[in-house]
Amino acid sequence: QLQLVESGGGLVQPGGSLRLSCAASGFSLDRSATGWFRQAPGKEREGVSCISSSGGSANYGDSVKGRFTISRDNAKNTVYLQMDSRKPEDTAVYYCAQELAYGEGCWGPPVIRDYEYWGQGTQVTVSS
Repeated sequence: QLQLVESGGGLVQPGGSLRLSCAASGFSLDRSATGWFRQAPGKEREGVSCISSSGGSANYGDSVKGRFTISRDNAKNTVYLQMDSRKPEDTAVYYCAQELAYGEGCWGPPVIRDYEYWGQGTQVTVSS
């Protein structure tokens, strides 16, 4: 079964840090780029960040640039999202997904229609 599983969510205070993980099973993550998305209550799902299949390049949405860092460990078949300087508006369910097109990918901030194999998501809440 091909699937992605997110973990690492929870409650964090404003300004705090959290690291999310996205683990794949049934396929190799390094066949294409991997992206992170989020969906806040009452809002549409938006692209947060993506990383190329080799890990050589990454892109970020404007709202998280300079605060979030994406990385990958292909030996562990896992992609990470380090979130620093958290803000209340970062509260959302975070999802990871795999880019449809094989190869390096991640030529710009992730777009939903370009991704597949969505995980179930992990809740992140930023609150004091």
